[in-house]
Amino acid sequence: MKKWLVAFACGTIFGLGLAVAQMTDPAKVLNFLDVLGHWDATLIVVMGAALLTALPAFHRPLRARLRPWLGEAFSRPPGRPINLRLVSGAAVFGVGWGIGGFCPGPGIEALVSGHAEVWVFVAAMLAGMAAYEWLDAWIRRAVASSDAAGADEDG
Repeated sequence: MKKWLVAFACGTIFGLGLAVAQMTDPAKVLNFLDVLGHWDATLIVVMGAALLTALPAFHRPLRARLRPWLGEAFSRPPGRPINLRLVSGAAVFGVGWGIGGFCPGPGIEALVSGHAEVWVFVAAMLAGMAAYEWLDAWIRRAVASSDAAGADEDG
């Protein structure tokens, strides 16, 4: 129950921060991305605040902890190198952000506005996620069957 309350409180604070920062307003976001036109640099403050908030978690004494305050173990991503998959995913994310004016969190939060464009964005985002999962599974199956066929030819 304690974890649920902390997660709810953190999500609520995050959502309020997005609303206060106007990240749920696509015009604000698109003006931030329009560096050669009507550039609105105020979202840099939001990014700076996010960085300053997260920075203590990377401080050595906190990284040296054996377990988190509210969990059994830390969930750290593996240290993988930058590759084509990462760069292409970041590019697709950036293009989607630039076209729609939303990233996933603010898009979901903006659903309460009732605007049809927001619902279309979230539906397209979910469809893109599902398409990725399907395509990734298809590629993995194709590679596995190709590897199996190659092993049969060698044996």
